[in-house]
Amino acid sequence: MALVTFISDFGDRDYYVPAVKARMLSINPQLNIIDITHNVEPYDIAHAAFVLRSVYKEFPKGTVHLVAINSTSNLTDGFIGIKLEEHIFVGPNNGVLSMLADYDPGIVVQFADIHLKNSTFPAKEILGPIAAKVASGAAIHDFGGPLQKIKKMLPRQIKATKKQIVGHVLRVDNYGNLITNIPKEVFDKLNPGKFKIEFSRESLNKLQKSYDKVEPGDCFAFFNSLDYLEIGINHGHGAELLGLRYDSPVTINFETE
Repeated sequence: MALVTFISDFGDRDYYVPAVKARMLSINPQLNIIDITHNVEPYDIAHAAFVLRSVYKEFPKGTVHLVAINSTSNLTDGFIGIKLEEHIFVGPNNGVLSMLADYDPGIVVQFADIHLKNSTFPAKEILGPIAAKVASGAAIHDFGGPLQKIKKMLPRQIKATKKQIVGHVLRVDNYGNLITNIPKEVFDKLNPGKFKIEFSRESLNKLQKSYDKVEPGDCFAFFNSLDYLEIGINHGHGAELLGLRYDSPVTINFETE
């Protein structure tokens, strides 16, 4: 199955997304192109990486993922393809692909000059065609040679001790809920039974099962489907009401004997 996913910061009000799709379909009309989202905040590499990391494993192994985020920036060091968990990613070498896992990808290819061109629209002129050809059976090695090290962006790491976990907000979702980088696995290992979750001016000492287990207007905290701590306000925009945003601190203090 020739399957390509497509994520970008192009929005859905201009011609950019259909133009890229048209170019890919002109190469292989049988391509199945799945939109992940085109409403990534403009130039927001962290937002794109979070969304893609959260969902790419849900697709079949062998899927090609086209990543068009901030691809015309002077911070981009060429264009690359990587193989990670039997998935292929094609995108700019600007750090976004380095944030998809906590380890380096098994294969990294720097696309050769022969496949590149001066373009104000590299998603259409460079990345889209390569993604379409790879999904149709070509290998990423056909488009360049090995690259020893990709450009990296380091996400915020938690700090964990027997007394405390200090994390940060990774993402504010469409409802205003705040997804943190505190994983359930670490919490479960350290939790002695009593704890206090502190954020903004609020604190909670109980985890819920879902959003609606508290009264409207009350704060909640639970581990979501990604197994990360999520906090918010039932029927309210938690980020606005709590004064929290991306990278805001969230702390769990453990009550030890």
